[in-house]
Amino acid sequence: MDRLLKLSYGMCVAALVAIGPVRVAMGQDGGYPSKPLRIIVPFAPNGPNDILARMVGQKLTAAWKQQVIVDNRPGGGTVIGTELAARAAPDGHTLLMVSTSTAVNPSLKKSLPYDTLKDFAPVIELASSPNVLVVHPSLPVRSVRDLIRLAKSKPGAINYGSGGTGAATHLAGELLCIIGGVRMTHVPYKGAGPATIDLLSGEVSWMFGTILPTLPHIKSGRLRAIGVSSLKRSEALPDVPAIAETLPGFEATSWYGIFAPAGTPKNTIAKLNEEIARILKSPDVREYLLRQGANPVGDTAEKFDAHFREQIVKWGKVIKQAGIQAN
Repeated sequence: MDRLLKLSYGMCVAALVAIGPVRVAMGQDGGYPSKPLRIIVPFAPNGPNDILARMVGQKLTAAWKQQVIVDNRPGGGTVIGTELAARAAPDGHTLLMVSTSTAVNPSLKKSLPYDTLKDFAPVIELASSPNVLVVHPSLPVRSVRDLIRLAKSKPGAINYGSGGTGAATHLAGELLCIIGGVRMTHVPYKGAGPATIDLLSGEVSWMFGTILPTLPHIKSGRLRAIGVSSLKRSEALPDVPAIAETLPGFEATSWYGIFAPAGTPKNTIAKLNEEIARILKSPDVREYLLRQGANPVGDTAEKFDAHFREQIVKWGKVIKQAGIQAN
């Protein structure tokens, strides 16, 4: 009997040793995700951040069999939703959609209820999208060079619209003025929609707009496209020159990504990055994004972190040089 007990004990020990590495691996992963996920979008529904979040959410739901809920929390220039995400449990089940606004706010706003660099962990950059510079047909310009020449002849007389002070389209306009060495007057609106309406009526002379909603107005001839804000031409508008062809180095693309609260386990972030990168590489998602005038990215979390920090510095300089202040 003693011999049998010793043999059984030895077999149990051997079994535990054999399955040990498996249990360790399961412990590191924690069975993530273990419950529904939430993606906080600090914007109202139907905008690019919301659309991207829902697309990613649907794909993650299908892949992981856990419901992904998109939680729109607009207000405060993205501060309300961003603060909510900063205070969430760092377990990977709450994520935050981020964009150019997230990188701009530290320089634009006097104080924030969170530390943008310390309270979040970058997960992945989803996509980037150039804006298109469109002018009202009454403005006698057909190129960026024409616009710069006209602005130099009439300092401050030409006005341009944007979706609001500190919006990506506003900063693109300020960067154009800085690099072009001209002065034009900014007219902020409460969103891109009202700005576009006034541009169509000729109340403002030009603006930067996102490609998809602006494209119909370009095709109808109600607006004239004279440049895109990426370093290279856009596949969605191949006949429209990049502004960088006239003003070397000009780049003012919108970008979109995902953050997690600081302290989220690295293996959880790695799992999120890997799965979302796979989603972005799928043919249907790539085709969808390209139709929207966006370019899928899907780099590593480390590359996104570096890009985000570069964006904070870049737009901080523009804000300071242009003297932009939040409303």
